[in-house]
Order: sequence, then structure tokens, then C-alpha cells
Amino acid sequence: MGIQWRESLAIGVEEIDNQHKELLLRFDRLLNACQGGRGIEELKKLQAFLDEYVHTHFNDEEALQRKYHYPGYEAHHAEHLYFINKINILKAETEQEGVSTHHVIETNNMLLKWLLNHISKVDMELGAFLKSATS
Repeated sequence: MGIQWRESLAIGVEEIDNQHKELLLRFDRLLNACQGGRGIEELKKLQAFLDEYVHTHFNDEEALQRKYHYPGYEAHHAEHLYFINKINILKAETEQEGVSTHHVIETNNMLLKWLLNHISKVDMELGAFLKSATS
């Protein structure tokens, strides 16, 4: 049931692609842990990773967008803020209520939607723009 990196997800910026690969690896660990009945334990590890990841990754992406005057910067930035907010809400819930199966499912759904909608569409558009801007 896991999820793996596919080259079709590459946007052509090595640093960003490597960060996306790491996110998918962590997501895959969560999915595999869920199959083994260890989703709650793995979610705690994933949340700690995401705290750092979103700031580093989004800052790196947005720095490139500003450097090359990406016309979709504002919308892209807004999506990043939305994702950070979703992560913070889930984290706050787990801190207040304890980690439950519900939180594991919510995180799985959130990451899957992020993968399908943001990385494979929005980041692809950014990659195409960066390729043309740096050629």
C-alpha cells in the first residue's frame, strides 16, 4: 500500500526534488506503519519531521520564486500557508487529545491531497517556469 517517488513528480530543481522525495519517504513510512498497526507511533515522528520540513522546504521554494519573479508566487505562498495551518491544527489536536487513529487518517488524507494537488500540479508549474527562466 506504500507510496514511492516517481520521476514524473520531478520538477527539475534537484534541491526541491530531493525534499519532495524525503516527504514521500516519510509518508510511505506512515502508510507502512498503519498496515502494521503502528500508525500512531509513526505519526508522532512524522509530525516532528513536518515541523521542520515545511519551514525549510517552503522557504527554499519561495526563495526561488522570488529570485526568478515567479508570477504565481502569491497563490503558491497561500497554498503553503494553508498546509502549515492544517499541520498546526492536527498537531494541536494531538497535543490536546493524544494521538488517535482519527489523526492518523486525517494526516494520511492531507498528505495524499497535498501530493496529488500541490506537488504534482502546482509545483510542476513552478518547475516549468524555472526551467524556462534559467535556460
